[in-house]
Amino acid sequence: MASRHLSRSIALQSLYEWDFRKRTRDDLEQVISYDIQEFGPGMSDKDFVVVLIDGVINNQEKIDKLIEKCAPEWPIEQITIVDRNVLRLGICELLFGNYEEVPPKVAINEAIELAKTFGGESSGRFINGVLGTIYREMGEPGKSQ
Repeated sequence: MASRHLSRSIALQSLYEWDFRKRTRDDLEQVISYDIQEFGPGMSDKDFVVVLIDGVINNQEKIDKLIEKCAPEWPIEQITIVDRNVLRLGICELLFGNYEEVPPKVAINEAIELAKTFGGESSGRFINGVLGTIYREMGEPGKSQ
């Protein structure tokens, strides 16, 4: 598994546990540390996991409002925990990520792959629909509309 993909998987697993157990922000460091040790021992890019999770946590209110806007028939509490956190990761990379390192289409594809791996039968389509809507609304970074 590629290093960045593994980092995203670990970030998703950490966010899932944090969300599922209704933990506080202070608990995240312990969860992240455990998940890196458990699922990515010896991985070289541990910082990317932390950057992703911090991005989601620091922007969660904005991200969740965007999810509610782009998936109005799915209140945030009714979206499965996996799908909700895949969306949070994908949106975080789309809106707050470094486009030179991770182009938006790569962020969307990675989120879809996470959804297919960890989510339900229709998770990939759901994630693709929501992130595709956001991408169309924001436009291609660096290109004038």
